[in-house]
Amino acid sequence: MHPLAIRRQARADYRAGTSMSTIAARLGLPYQTVRNWCRANSTDGVFTEDRCPRCRPAPGLPDPADQYAYLLGLYLGDGHLVTKTKVPVLRVYCDEIYPRLIEACEQAMLRTLAHSVQRVRQRGCVGVQSYGKHWPCLLPQAGPGRKHERRIALESWQEVAVRAHPGDFVRGLFHSDGCRVVNRVRKAGRPYEYPRYLFANESADILALCGWALDLLGVAWRLNRPNSLSVARREAVAVLDRHVGPKS
Repeated sequence: MHPLAIRRQARADYRAGTSMSTIAARLGLPYQTVRNWCRANSTDGVFTEDRCPRCRPAPGLPDPADQYAYLLGLYLGDGHLVTKTKVPVLRVYCDEIYPRLIEACEQAMLRTLAHSVQRVRQRGCVGVQSYGKHWPCLLPQAGPGRKHERRIALESWQEVAVRAHPGDFVRGLFHSDGCRVVNRVRKAGRPYEYPRYLFANESADILALCGWALDLLGVAWRLNRPNSLSVARREAVAVLDRHVGPKS
């Protein structure tokens, strides 16, 4: 890949009125290469490297961090990052019956890094996807094999983002692999019902991250199965209602 400074200058020269053929000749590069630099993502004039906070001289947090925390939760739940292709692609699979969730996922990708997002409809779900060479920088948990078959741990800068926005991180987790349900039981021979949240994931590491974030919110939880945690106390459910709420 050619240095970012050269690509920036080529685009600046083109916007100042210099023809692409002149720029290509001066740089000794193919016309098509220069054309791709000058035309691609021309609405904001920003290369992906400029938007990636981990590739700057002083690496920082994604901005806005709350959107990143939400997207991170979605990715750990129902997301997949393909890195073996020429350009990595991030996909998050959403049930098609939740249009607001799909929209929130798309906006989180756009505000975090993406220039464009596509919706790929499959049977019963929508794959919200974005191509970008720098998604692996923001999602270092990506790797070969299934998530529950490898170690999943946050890097220190990711922990900072989640500590600042634990509610958004939890919302992403519950919007992917969680739900809000009404639990119906019989107590002293009488029917009784109450709302509770459930989060299920085959990865013990991801379950632990969910529990850690709930602790940050002061939300009581317990493991109701080896691969699932439950939030059922009235005050704890009320907190999650403020941060998560039912899917829609």
